[in-house]
Amino acid sequence: MSEQANSLVYQLDDVPPPAKSLLAATQHVLASIVGIATPSLIVGGALGLGGYIPYLIAMAFFVSGIATFIQCKKIGPIGSGMLSVQGTSFAFLGAVITAGFAVKGKGGTPEDILSMIFGLCLAGSLIEILLSQYLDKLKRIITPTVTGIVITVIGLSLTRAGFTDFAGGARAGDSLGEPVFLLLGFFVVTVILIMTFIGNPTLRISAIMIGLISGTVLASFFGLVNTAPLSSASLFAMPLPFKFGLDFDFTLFLPIAFLYLVTAIETSGDLTANSVISGQPVSGDTYLKRIKGGVLGDGVNSAIAAVFNTFPNTTFSQNNGVIQMTGVASRHVGMWVGGLLFIMGLFPIIGSAFLIIPKPVLGGATLVLFATIAVTGIRILASQEMSLRTIYIIAVSLGLALGVTLVPNATQHLPALVKQVFSGPITVAGLTAIVLTLVIPEEKKQKT
Repeated sequence: MSEQANSLVYQLDDVPPPAKSLLAATQHVLASIVGIATPSLIVGGALGLGGYIPYLIAMAFFVSGIATFIQCKKIGPIGSGMLSVQGTSFAFLGAVITAGFAVKGKGGTPEDILSMIFGLCLAGSLIEILLSQYLDKLKRIITPTVTGIVITVIGLSLTRAGFTDFAGGARAGDSLGEPVFLLLGFFVVTVILIMTFIGNPTLRISAIMIGLISGTVLASFFGLVNTAPLSSASLFAMPLPFKFGLDFDFTLFLPIAFLYLVTAIETSGDLTANSVISGQPVSGDTYLKRIKGGVLGDGVNSAIAAVFNTFPNTTFSQNNGVIQMTGVASRHVGMWVGGLLFIMGLFPIIGSAFLIIPKPVLGGATLVLFATIAVTGIRILASQEMSLRTIYIIAVSLGLALGVTLVPNATQHLPALVKQVFSGPITVAGLTAIVLTLVIPEEKKQKT
């Protein structure tokens, strides 16, 4: 890992000057802001939560700020102590929306829906908190091969979303792939590459931000910048614990409980990638302590999210790409990220300013970020001895994960609960890798 550490501009415990810290932190915010806000938009739109959506988005930023600070600062045993940005998890969307529809189907109000969702999520966070305490006992299944597979699949699955934005966004309809969208995406990628490899550390740190700003400016000449989010945003949002109360239903809880287990595996993979990029060890006591603290932080932060009326939090994979591209792995920058997100949660109009970035511009940046995550996973896998056992674990896990991604209807006839669990590529890859690691015997070394 020394080679990786030497390529960094600022290493894990370095303290960059305030101006450079703010610059680097802003890029992490730019990389994560849409990911933090989008789950609330999706859930709110699907369940008809209407006027509560802006508040849910504001609380998503507010909690992400607190959660990121905890992960980076490391408070006692809670947190990884690395530049690990936390945000709203996409993994829970299906289960959360299903639970919401169940309440709505019984005549529940939006308040009833949110009460049930946050009650289920708060209970589920206890599973991840408990699981984190036994991660060091699970060395046999949380191996570099398993985490490498999960990281690779995370990157590949996110790349699809990034390229969709690159081509115009999921809501582009018939205009998806218009030449002007592709031009903007390629323009942003080009700017980021030039800024990264021009040889100036400051430009490398600011490459993503420069790419997004210049892309947005160019998009404005094509009339693609929509300033409506600014005009409709409220000035201030007051965080109120248990604003909607709490409710619980065991049947609705089961899929959410399982997803916390999956999230723990995903977080382990993200933190392993973070360790690689930050020049930190990916084996031994220090590594396991970081993973254990990070997963515990994930669980605690998801509990905080439920208390403050937003959805479960997890580590954000795309920010590992930001670290790799900027060369800034300082956890002190992560505390700046937490502060910025916290402020954005209190003043929604600030966060709305970032939402005016056109999809192709955002896609140009996220395409690069997400793909670098997959490369990190591949690097971890490449560092392992490619025995026949390892090859088949990787092959079957990636094959099934890519299968459910490319042919999503393959699971359509499964029972609802099973479909919900096994239709996601990250879940399939992680569980398959774990099962095969336990089932396939290790090869005996030949005596010489």
